[in-house]
Amino acid sequence: MNLPESVGNRIRELRKAKGWTQEQLAEAASLHYSYIGGVERGDRNISLETLAKIITAFQVPAVEIFRFEDETDRRKALDEHMTLISDRRTKEITAITKINREVIATMGYGVGAKKH
Repeated sequence: MNLPESVGNRIRELRKAKGWTQEQLAEAASLHYSYIGGVERGDRNISLETLAKIITAFQVPAVEIFRFEDETDRRKALDEHMTLISDRRTKEITAITKINREVIATMGYGVGAKKH
């Protein structure tokens, strides 16, 4: 496992889940936006101090930065979700999406979890 790359990917996931741009995360963490890009790509070997700034900006427990998921499990979960809603009418899918947004917001990740 490449830890800087894994942490960078997780930071990108959390940023996108909040609906933030790299610039918005950089501002919230008092960092430069180009630095955030390097961190997300795994090009930067960030200090614990910088990592703490990012965690504080996200307002999540530190453990969330190290919560790596197996992409296969993630794909299976997404496929299951698609199967569950695929036969529903548009109105029902819209209602399910609204509920999902509310659940995600309650979990503390924001409503902007468009892509992950």
